[in-house]
Amino acid sequence: MVEVEKERIIERAKAREVTKERQKELGEYEESKAVCPECGSRQLVQDYERAELVCDKCGLVIDEDFMDMGPEWRAFDHDQRMKRSRVGAPMTYTIHDKGLSTMIDWRNRDSYGRSISSKNRAQLYRLRKWQRRIRVSNATERNLAFALSELDRMASALGLSRNVRETAAVVYRKAVDKNLIRGRSIEGVAAAALYAACRQCSVPRTLDEIAEVSRVSRKEIGRTYRFISRELDLKLTPTSPIDYVPRFCSGLKLKGEVQSKAVEILRQAAEKELTSGRGPTGVAAAAIYIASVICGDRRTQREVADVAGVTEVTIRNRYKELAEELDIEILF
Repeated sequence: MVEVEKERIIERAKAREVTKERQKELGEYEESKAVCPECGSRQLVQDYERAELVCDKCGLVIDEDFMDMGPEWRAFDHDQRMKRSRVGAPMTYTIHDKGLSTMIDWRNRDSYGRSISSKNRAQLYRLRKWQRRIRVSNATERNLAFALSELDRMASALGLSRNVRETAAVVYRKAVDKNLIRGRSIEGVAAAALYAACRQCSVPRTLDEIAEVSRVSRKEIGRTYRFISRELDLKLTPTSPIDYVPRFCSGLKLKGEVQSKAVEILRQAAEKELTSGRGPTGVAAAAIYIASVICGDRRTQREVADVAGVTEVTIRNRYKELAEELDIEILF
């Protein structure tokens, strides 16, 4: 028995060596196919009708009769692509099981679209109920499912993109793995993770905006955010006032000329270090107010303050500083 086991181990080692050599050969082959041997160009075109690999620069046929690794079916619109595809949805961090589990549809129809008889509907109802219970098996998954649904609710209320939602879910999962949730509310950590994701993805949202859609106070979100960013070692750069300009200008229905002028003013202010130590929203609002007056598409301080979420006094103080230091003459 010992000798047989030794022989098996030797065979496995040999097979492993053969596999490594084969992978090396394939790697060298693929690398050679990435460059045209005639002119050295990397602009290669795959002609699927002729099954040829052609250099776009000199026209040399580098390879022929190569295999198409794509699907064997064709689709001409999104609906056809979804119907003919035989794979599930992509993995996502916004669902507690990463979207890898199945779900029984709420419609009482079979795979052919036929209506299910009333006799089998009771059984289908029980299957749905147990399916929901099985998806969330323990307390950790239950808490994660609640937190991720809360994240999705807040992101929807703020109109955030899929990229920000995925980043927020990853930040929250890291906090769970490091046991940072203990002693803190799930809503507070979820809101702090969403704020951190907005900072990471350069989609500026203030703490006040996050607090409006969450069920916790601004103070708790800020405290939790500082804690998780320190524990998870998140490298977050300070928010620039320029990041707020497009959103504020869109809310005020200002022209592109005003937006460009506001960005130009903020860049000049940053060069003279007038933005450091001041709230980015207040500086951005003041720059937009100055730009609107200069470009003849004026908005009142009250209108700008309502969109930016700051007071009129803040705008007044900031625009006076900017106008004085940058030598901008404002005609009323």
